[in-house]
Amino acid sequence: MLVTKRRTLRALLAATVAAAGLMGGAPFAEGHSDTSPPARTQSPDARRVMAWAPSMTIGGPNFHDQTIRMVAHSSVAGTALRIHLSNLRSTIPLTVGAVSIAAQADRATAVAGSQRAATFSHKRSVTIPAGAELVSDPVPMSVKAGQNVLVSIYLPHATSSATWHSDAFDTSYLSVPGDHTADAADGNYIAATTSWYYLSGLDVVSPDARGTVVAFGDSITDGYNTPAGAYHRWPDDLARRLAGTHPMGVVDAGIGGNRVLTDVPNIWQGISATRRFAHDALGQPGVRDVILLEGINDIGNNAGPGGAPLTAQDLINGYRNLIQQAHAADVRIIGGTLLPDKGAGYYSDSAEAIRQAVNTWIRTSGAFDGVVDFEKAVADPAEPTALNPAFDSGDHLHPNEAGMQALANAVDLSLLK
Repeated sequence: MLVTKRRTLRALLAATVAAAGLMGGAPFAEGHSDTSPPARTQSPDARRVMAWAPSMTIGGPNFHDQTIRMVAHSSVAGTALRIHLSNLRSTIPLTVGAVSIAAQADRATAVAGSQRAATFSHKRSVTIPAGAELVSDPVPMSVKAGQNVLVSIYLPHATSSATWHSDAFDTSYLSVPGDHTADAADGNYIAATTSWYYLSGLDVVSPDARGTVVAFGDSITDGYNTPAGAYHRWPDDLARRLAGTHPMGVVDAGIGGNRVLTDVPNIWQGISATRRFAHDALGQPGVRDVILLEGINDIGNNAGPGGAPLTAQDLINGYRNLIQQAHAADVRIIGGTLLPDKGAGYYSDSAEAIRQAVNTWIRTSGAFDGVVDFEKAVADPAEPTALNPAFDSGDHLHPNEAGMQALANAVDLSLLK
């Protein structure tokens, strides 16, 4: 039985603390454990949902007296937009000189007349402590499902290693020195990158949306090997399916290389799913459902708890931990079967045995609130342990654009409440 709202926070904290203690691994920086309450608690306005929100890690570059212009692709229509800024993974305070938001015309060029300045507690300039996040005041503009907006952030002072999302599969733009948040044209934006920096979310008031669904996972969910700026990750495809008859905000909480049980040595690939789940999934405004597709990196790296070899039971225990956290927060969690990967660098007979055992448990245990059989959707009919060649991006692990659409099509929309 789900706990009552009064017990939600206490149970969620207990589950997260238990995850950190059982799975091991130090936080990114002192004081930066994710065992504290999620920074992005649900809005009192039940119509507010998350329209876009990448998961953030440590390890980004430094900036000084520069404006970063980034693209946010809204999954749902809405108004009264709020911008989320994160200094969660950084080690020093972050001074933000100005922030603006505008409709995108092309690349770093804004639609004329669409720009709006964002404020934070009615202030244009703010300092975000290390390990903290801020949400802007509502910005009086609207956005359509599938529309791109440009969010520009001016950083007047030298930063440390940025809180970022390394693999955006989108284009961000860097300016010449100075505050160029108010520029409509792109002339002062002279460089491009494929990461997002400090920008961790965009939420909206949507009278039609039924809540937020979080797609939680690794590089397959993050969109690896899909074209930059095409928005053909499977969560993007799911958002387009939902927009027609079942509107929901869709959050892509995938991080390339991420694991369920253990932190990844490459710090930009994130802390374990069990430690980031409370923040990256359960902390999203309006969250109602989570679709979990993660574990192949645990299997491929034979990464069990405490440095031991991985067993299927280890991974199942990790899934049970995530289920406990979700249910403690009155959120439904839907399990996705792990994709076939024969021919990929990760593949071995022993790894395949774990993947098969884990998938059988996902399908038959009844532990999840529903199941999406992603494996079945993209497996080669002639060789079920491999991706269907029509869906293979070329590395035998990550689906191509057609494969991403097949994953999205495998989701029974009636599972999303």
